[in-house]
This record gives sequence, C-alpha cells and structure tokens, in this order.
Amino acid sequence: MSGSASRAVRRRTFVLGSAASAASAASAASAALAGPLAGSASAAGFGWSDDGSNYVVDTGASLVFKVGKTNGDLTSLVYKGTEYQGYGGKNSHIESGLGASTVTLKQSGSTILISVAHGTLRHYYAARSGENNIYLWTNKADSSVTATRYIVRVKAGLFLNDEPDSYTYTTSAVEASDVFAKSDGQTRSKHYARRRVIDYDYIGWTTGSAGLWIVRSNHEKASGGPFYRSLLRHQSADGGGLYEILYYGENQTESERFGLQGPYVITFTDGGAPSSALYHGTLTTPWADSLGILGYVPDGGRGRLAGVGITGRDTAYPYTVGLANAAAQYWGSARSSDGYFSVDRILPGVYTLTVYKGELAVYSTQVTVSAGATTTLNTITIPSSNDPANAGAIWRLGSWDGTPSGFKNADLMTYAHPSDARAAAWTGNVVIGSGSETSAFPCYLWKDVNSGLLVYFRLTAAQAAAAHTLRIGVTTAYANGRPQITVNDAWTSAIPSPPTQPSTRSLTVGSYRGNNHTFSYSVPASAWRTDTSQYNVLRIDVVSGSGTTGHLSAGTAIDAIDLLA
Repeated sequence: MSGSASRAVRRRTFVLGSAASAASAASAASAALAGPLAGSASAAGFGWSDDGSNYVVDTGASLVFKVGKTNGDLTSLVYKGTEYQGYGGKNSHIESGLGASTVTLKQSGSTILISVAHGTLRHYYAARSGENNIYLWTNKADSSVTATRYIVRVKAGLFLNDEPDSYTYTTSAVEASDVFAKSDGQTRSKHYARRRVIDYDYIGWTTGSAGLWIVRSNHEKASGGPFYRSLLRHQSADGGGLYEILYYGENQTESERFGLQGPYVITFTDGGAPSSALYHGTLTTPWADSLGILGYVPDGGRGRLAGVGITGRDTAYPYTVGLANAAAQYWGSARSSDGYFSVDRILPGVYTLTVYKGELAVYSTQVTVSAGATTTLNTITIPSSNDPANAGAIWRLGSWDGTPSGFKNADLMTYAHPSDARAAAWTGNVVIGSGSETSAFPCYLWKDVNSGLLVYFRLTAAQAAAAHTLRIGVTTAYANGRPQITVNDAWTSAIPSPPTQPSTRSLTVGSYRGNNHTFSYSVPASAWRTDTSQYNVLRIDVVSGSGTTGHLSAGTAIDAIDLLA
C-alpha cells in the first residue's frame, strides 16, 4: 500500500464467473391508475401497467421491473428475459424493507417516476424511455425511520464470485455473525470492501455478456468523507447483494446527515462497465428538475468551488480537498502538477475546507459557496509545520500520510480479518537501521495480541545527551486503545487520554479510517543509554480499560512513529 500510485483514485470493473439463466417473463395487463398523467399500457414499448400488486415498468429497452404497491420494494428485475431479483426470498429495498407505504406513479413524457412515502421518508424510482437504468433517490428527513442503505438482492447462480470483499459458502464464523473463515484459513465478510468511497464509481458483477451494477451517488448527504470504507456487495449461497450505503455507523467519524441522496443508478449492460455518463461526476438530470422529488436541488441552485493551486505539497503523495458541514460533504482531487482543484454541484452554504496529504489533514479553512456562482480561491499555502513529515527525525517508521501504508499486513487488512491465514505474525520486534523496520512493524497493535512490542535503536553521544520527543501517529482506535511507552525500562510515560474515535468495530471489519491523532511523549535525557554501542529499547504497550480479548481487545492503527532530533 506504499507509494502514491496505490493511493491514487481508481475505478475498477469486476469480472466474475458465468451466468446460469433463470428466465421469468414479466406480463403486464392494462390498468388505470390515478396520477398526474396516464401511463401507457403497451408491454412492447416504454410505459407502465398495474398487475394488481405491483407497478410494472417497461423501459422500452431490455429492462422490465416491478415495484410493490404496498411497500415500495423492487419485486422484479428482468433484463433480456432473465429474472435477476431474488435473494433468499427477499426483495430489493431500502434497509430491510420499509413495510406499509404509500406508493404512487406518474408519467411525464419519457420519464416514469414511482414515489414511496413511509413516515417522514421518501424514496423514488425513475425510468427513462429506451434506457436499461433505474434512477433512485432517497430522502431521509430525520432519525424516525431507519434507512441506511439500498440493497439490490440478486438470485443465486447468476454471477459466480469469490472476491475478497464477499461472503463465501461457509458457516465458520470467526467474529460475530458477519465474518467467516474458509477451510484454508482465508477470511470473508461483506464488510471487506477494499475500496474507499473516493476509489470507485460503481460496483457490480458481469458474466461477460450481462452486467448488473450500482453506480453510486455523490454521497453529499452521506457521512465519513472521501476515505470512508463500507460494505459494497456480498455473495453467499442464497445469492448476492449490491449496496448503496446512505449512512453506516460502523467506524463512523461523523454524525448522520439528513436530506435527499441520489441519484444512484441500477444499470444493466451487455457485460461491459456502466456508461461513464452515469457517474456522479458527469451525470446530469435536468429531466428530473420538475418531477417534484422532495429535497431535489437542480444544478442552477448549486455552486462550484475552484482553487488555483496548492503549494507546500509533498508531490510523492496525492492530495484531496474535502468540504463538509452538518448538511453536506464533497471532495475533489488536487492536480498533481500544481494542486489545482475543482468541486462542482455544491449545495449553498459555509463549509470547512480540508486539504489532505494522502488521508492526513494538513490544512483547513472556511469557504462559502453560493448558488449559481463559482467561489475561486487563491493559491493555498500549506505551512511547513502542518505536515509532521517536515520535522527532522533521528529515525522514523512509516510515512505521515494518515494511513498504515507500508506497515506489516496493512494491505491485507482492508479485505481480511486479522486472524486470516495470509497475515504475517502480528508479533516480532524491530531494529532501526535494518532496512526492513517499517515492513516488520505491525500496522495494528492490540492489548491482548501484541502489546509490549520492542523497537531497538542506537543514539550518538550528542543525541543521548538531550531530551527528545517521540511521536506516535494513529489513524483510529478500538475500545479506547492508545499507546503508552517505556524507554530502557528506566522511564515510562503517563497514560495519555484517549482521543475521540468511533465507538464500533474498526480494525476487524476492514477499516483503519477513524480520526487521525498524534501522541507526543517528551522523553528526558536521563532515559537514554550513554554507551553508543548499546541499543536503546522502546517498548510500546496498548492501554485501555475496555475491550474484550484477542482482536477485539483494545487496539489502534499506526500511521507513523518517529523520534525527533
């Protein structure tokens, strides 16, 4: 996971398996429906009908889908005669299904909109003539309704999948009821998504001749920022699931935002990737401006932010500019050559702008975005002191980039459990100057697994004669785990106060992303060994009064460790 290339924004297509067809034709009967405009009853072309239990929408292309009239579930998803909907006898829906809802339909020219009302929540499906797409919006107004995801449930056997971010056909649970182990010791979980939100535009499956995808929204009403990881899809014996996560509490760093999220898109292809015209960065929906979607803000009611450049960057790393307030979040990548950035379609408001080196915040300011206007920022200069890597160090483990990049097992932990057979031993001490000290140091430390890890290093006579600051940067913590240090068994630091971190699982569900924090320890000169031929020994213990055992004991993820000159 080291190097700038591995941290760059990526888009991926996942080519998996072959399909076993399960033909199921959707028949539609002509029916009258109250609404602003009457629908077409023609099953051969674009239009809709009512089969008594569902609204049946024919896109006029190769897609026919049904929405339940009493609950707003997606009950059928037929592409080129094959029924894809159906996983464990469940429909596709918001969360685990809304239950009793008011469902209405209207057709406006070449657009059909189905609206679902459930308490204060509003959900929408839209179809466009000649497209194999379903556009979705979800407006959660408050916490009275649980709605944190939309899940497309796909029949078993249509797509084969043994990707690391998926369930496998096993019942051997290693943690809770959502992390499993195969017979070879490899672990699987729906949590293991590998990718941060900034890394993907779509997720799904393809057989080479048919592809089913969810194209994500811009996540402006989601939480966690551009580097948040969450479940994206899974495959089990019962079938598969594709997710658009609207809010997820696991390892969450922000409060839930409310309001309209979308559009996100369920799309079918002939095997290839979704059309780039559907991506959140390019998708425009002027056809939806007048549909009456609650909370919908057209492009004319949004603004843009542009920055002419960022100086003071370390060009070995990608830089990201994030915007956030209580109502919305956005981000954009800074151009590697000069730091230019642009973020479009922003809701009006005052935002905290944060510049990230990798995933480490190194600059922050306030900006105001107005509807129909571009806010232009002059060159941002990152003060040298804002980047901890600029401080002179006697030695350093890792890189100050807000991630555990380069440490032992760091790559694996975004798609596997720490107990996975592929993981190198979590124990083992390191020697500064060995050339492999960073890769030998574990990315995670736990009270019950590898607390008490030792770091050996030598100092010159001049260095040993002075006090020094030792810093440990962390990216998240579980159960208030934080490091306490001891030097040469002669000096032990005080137990530091725990920084604010997510309260849920993190290190075992594929995410190191919490709140970056730096612990600083002032080590007196009296702690060092004056014999320069001898190693000084640093012991790092994880302390906390909470947590349980093993990999669920108190723990923390490491960003970097250094001893300042």
